[in-house]
Amino acid sequence: MNIAEYFPVLLFILVAGGLGAFLLFAGSFLGPRKPDPEKISQYECGFEAFEDARMRFDVRYYLVAILFILFDLELAFLFPWAIANGAVGIVGFATAMIFLVILTAGFIYEWKKGALDWD
Repeated sequence: MNIAEYFPVLLFILVAGGLGAFLLFAGSFLGPRKPDPEKISQYECGFEAFEDARMRFDVRYYLVAILFILFDLELAFLFPWAIANGAVGIVGFATAMIFLVILTAGFIYEWKKGALDWD
């Protein structure tokens, strides 16, 4: 492999990094500097702040986060299959369809059980 083949990737990284740094510094210089009590208050996570760290709270926050990560990671397995779609043939296609059916069945099960409902 020739090192010149990597030039577009390097150029993309440099442009993306430069644009990101520029926007970060522009936002810090041009942004408003008048914090109000709501803006400087603690991060809101869906329930009132409490005094005791051992106080019980709703586990639905963790349940939704875990389900999001689970389905997000499972969908990440589709990217390699999509790239190698021509090389895997009908067996790879059938395997991916079985995977998608199982993933969809799991999602429907979680939906029907009410794990994604927010009361």
